[in-house]
Amino acid sequence: MGRITIKDVAKEAGVSTATVSYVMNEKKNIPESTREQVLAAAEKLGYVSNYSARSMRLNRSNLIGVIIPQTEPGSQMVFENPFYSEILSSIEYCARQNGYHVIVSGTNADENYLKLAQQRNLDGIIIIGMYKEQSYTDLRNTRIPIVLVDSYMDDHYFHAIRINDRHAGYIATRHLIENGHRKIAFLSGAIKDGGVMKLRYAGYCDALDEFGIPRNADYVLTESVGFDSGRRLARKMADELDVTAAFCTADIIAIGVIKELNEQERLIPANYSIVGVDNLSIARYSIPGLTTVGQNIYHKGEKAVEMILNAIADPAAGKQEFILPITLVERESVRKIDLPA
Repeated sequence: MGRITIKDVAKEAGVSTATVSYVMNEKKNIPESTREQVLAAAEKLGYVSNYSARSMRLNRSNLIGVIIPQTEPGSQMVFENPFYSEILSSIEYCARQNGYHVIVSGTNADENYLKLAQQRNLDGIIIIGMYKEQSYTDLRNTRIPIVLVDSYMDDHYFHAIRINDRHAGYIATRHLIENGHRKIAFLSGAIKDGGVMKLRYAGYCDALDEFGIPRNADYVLTESVGFDSGRRLARKMADELDVTAAFCTADIIAIGVIKELNEQERLIPANYSIVGVDNLSIARYSIPGLTTVGQNIYHKGEKAVEMILNAIADPAAGKQEFILPITLVERESVRKIDLPA
């Protein structure tokens, strides 16, 4: 049997093809009894709406692109960092609840977002993280609504959602200082203009300055954002630095640090106190549990979808911005120490 068409559904339901079309496209006020009759016929025949044809008629694909920039060759950030799986789960669920499908793309540094947007006829794009400035220029020219997650691209065209990353760095570092630590390492992904790591570093410096603690450039160690990077940073810190604590700019780095130091029998928090950022689900499962600056990652994804749908519905409504609240989540990875006399 060939593909079931709208005509087959109309014949089975005993209505016109126009009525079936109105029901499938949620147009006009169709009597509930007629609507149920049409839907029952469609289910009986196994009719599947032709979304491609529908999108051509409506000039709408019901597709949202979610892009995770891969800033390092060969990087698989979406698979290595639970942050991405948590936010993607939220985005996909919330989009589906609103009748949209999601296309996820982890792009390499030399690829152009514009190609993806044009090929897929995307209704909107959510970009998680930061990317090279030229790509933002190209995307702006597409006139497709775009929400930036965790980016500080200062442009009126893009909608934006993030946390106060500078304050996150300040909260984390201040907590260590208030527990007696003065020699505090900063373990981070690459510090780049427009990125969250640079703001978290500024917050780290704010806390040091507030308590009159001299900054030490040797205490600043950077790698990529990942579990294995955390392990490498931990080895470097333990071998080269005289510190009692570390502020890790992402939980996945902190988890790697804890794993490596525990294996070296440099125990947490007996030998080093550790604070992260994100409050990933794995933070409470680590041994010891990770103290971290928490954000609601699910709500971040949910809010990003809300913003993109608002922008699709009313492109002329103006820029939307949203700052999520953050809070310190205390667990067992920080030890209070006595200050030297």
